[in-house]
Amino acid sequence: TNMIITITLYGLGESMLEKLESILDRYEEVENLLSDPEISGNYSRVEELSKEHASLKQLALLTREYKKILSGMEEARILSRDESDREVAELARDELSNLSDKKNLFELKLRKALIPKDPNDNKNVIMEIRAGTGGEEAGLFVSDLFRMYSRLAQRNGWKAEIINSNETGLGSIKEMVFQIKGKGAYSRLKHEIGGHRVQRIPVTESAGRIHTSAATVAVLPEAEEIDVEVKSEDLNIDIFHSSGHGGQNVQKVATAVRITHTPTGITAVCQDERSQFKNKEKAMAVLRSRILDKEIQRQQKERSDSRRSQVGSGDRSERIRTYNFPQDRVTDHRVNVTKHNLEQVLDGDLNDIIDSLIEVEQAENLEMAGM
Repeated sequence: TNMIITITLYGLGESMLEKLESILDRYEEVENLLSDPEISGNYSRVEELSKEHASLKQLALLTREYKKILSGMEEARILSRDESDREVAELARDELSNLSDKKNLFELKLRKALIPKDPNDNKNVIMEIRAGTGGEEAGLFVSDLFRMYSRLAQRNGWKAEIINSNETGLGSIKEMVFQIKGKGAYSRLKHEIGGHRVQRIPVTESAGRIHTSAATVAVLPEAEEIDVEVKSEDLNIDIFHSSGHGGQNVQKVATAVRITHTPTGITAVCQDERSQFKNKEKAMAVLRSRILDKEIQRQQKERSDSRRSQVGSGDRSERIRTYNFPQDRVTDHRVNVTKHNLEQVLDGDLNDIIDSLIEVEQAENLEMAGM
């Protein structure tokens, strides 16, 4: 009871405390169960408990440390009032101030840790970049964006693989579909969804006029079979000759695969691999991800009826970022962040902008949760 009163006074409500205490209790219970010899022989039970232990660990350890801070503050508060030893009282007041700052930091950490996680955050992603207004220049911009995300993947230790591309000219791409594999890829790349705009003087522009072109970016969490049920009888599979690069080998054997999901009309194409099996495997991954994305879009639309999120709304028609070559400027319109290092950004130096977007998202989530 005293603990509840203390935390209420210091800024965290009773309901949050009760939740934290129950998480800590369960964490300690799971720790005891994992050390129980009777359970250690049951591998499925151990695996289940280990996953639960890992999911509770961050909050449990933060709660333990937070309780130590509060206990230390209470001791320092008592000593600071002891006028019989002014030197000790002064030291106690300094300690109380330090612990108060630490307490505020841990309260923020606890609030953030209590925010419900997006279940897709740790998934790989399927990214789709499509040319918008601007003709050939828009196609060149798609190529630039693809290189930017490929370089970002390298910087973050992820792997990028092309699934399908539709080239319209030398260096110009109408559509690019690719996969990025890596821990937390979706949690960071989901903020790239939307309209990207480029302002520059095209090589073919003799008068030196600045043209504005656009491309749209879609980011789909890669769906596994357990995420989306796709029945084989609902699939229409076409095999055809690849139209991509590869010389004579491309035309000898039909390896490109197009899969259509009859109930939804969603299609996926893969022609990047020389193996028909690998193309089919990649096309199925895209198809499942597009079906999952359609469901996510439906859920987001329902939520947006009551509240439209500033960041990560998933609206692909929304202009989210401008890349201005004459001014060497990149501006993200959602968080009003401007960088004057366009060349570095297009070389994958995007993490600072993404961090700003994540901070806004977390602040909104805290507000929504009333924390």
